[in-house]
Amino acid sequence: MKFSFPQMFGAALIITLWLIWVGNIIGNALVHVDEVEAARITAEPKEGASAPAPAAPAGIADLMALASAEAGTKQFKKCKACHTTNKGGKNRVGPNLWDVVGRTKAAQSGFRFSDALKGKGGAWTYDDLDRYLAKPKDFVPGTKMSFAGLKKAADRADVILYLRSLSDTPKPLP
Repeated sequence: MKFSFPQMFGAALIITLWLIWVGNIIGNALVHVDEVEAARITAEPKEGASAPAPAAPAGIADLMALASAEAGTKQFKKCKACHTTNKGGKNRVGPNLWDVVGRTKAAQSGFRFSDALKGKGGAWTYDDLDRYLAKPKDFVPGTKMSFAGLKKAADRADVILYLRSLSDTPKPLP
């Protein structure tokens, strides 16, 4: 008796599914874990250990304490196409960022800032830099900056710490 391809395929599929089902039954019989016990084991801390506190979102001040200017230098490579950082350096597509921390927004001489950034007012605080670097177009709708932003808060803290170092007198940490 000769079998056709659809018959052989169907038989192979049925045998495969049967093997998976039997393997599952055998596996469950050999390794039995009560679901309630498994949930208790993963939810309860070990004896003598305290329960972990719920993680509060870290603010920029907390992240700055853990940040690294060296790591910020590496992250800043994404920004070098548009910004310079040397004292008295030229503006490019974006303004020179020497001594940007604490500087009045839209105040770099020789650079044409967007009206949106001019209207923002105030100085570049650590918090403002964090929010701007997270997503520039959300912090300043209408900004000319086309960079999408740095998603990771730790990366932003590293970059901000690096930017802080670009000054003759770095501003005090928050």
